[in-house]
Amino acid sequence: MFPSVPATRPAPPAPCGVPPFAPLRVRGGGRRFRRVLRGRRRALAAGFALASAALAASGMGGGKGAAAVAGDAPPGPEQRRTVRLVSAPVRIADAATVGLLRPGDRVDVIAAVDGSSGARVVARDVRVAQVPRGPGGTSFPETGMGPGMGDGALVVLSVERDTATALAGAGVSGRLAVAVSRRA
Repeated sequence: MFPSVPATRPAPPAPCGVPPFAPLRVRGGGRRFRRVLRGRRRALAAGFALASAALAASGMGGGKGAAAVAGDAPPGPEQRRTVRLVSAPVRIADAATVGLLRPGDRVDVIAAVDGSSGARVVARDVRVAQVPRGPGGTSFPETGMGPGMGDGALVVLSVERDTATALAGAGVSGRLAVAVSRRA
């Protein structure tokens, strides 16, 4: 029906290999890239510093200035105070009590002054951050660190800085105990 049409396409070239060549080494490009990054870091740091200064000047930083403007009202969800917590290692007099604790538990720390029958609560509802364990899973009782220092066991609490100072003072002047207020 149709007459045969001759092939008008040229034949493909024969395969050939890629000739060997030495690797390319571009010099000086890294310095230029580092210079650009350094400039961007400086600009970013300057921007953060400017934003921080603007927030501090406007009173939007959440400090005491914002609460004073609001008429000393209790802080609401939008005015919550940010609390900085620190880790406070505390030696509890009764090592067996520390063996019952685990990270996440909430405890009250009670101080009994040596030679006195009274006791006072040093910290309320603080979180146990860590219960260091010695070899064999024990919680470091009897460390032999000197007279009066080897009794009890160590526990690390997550507390505010002021509470950490009070705990350190109470630990030096007397013996500390814990009462579990909530389990994790």
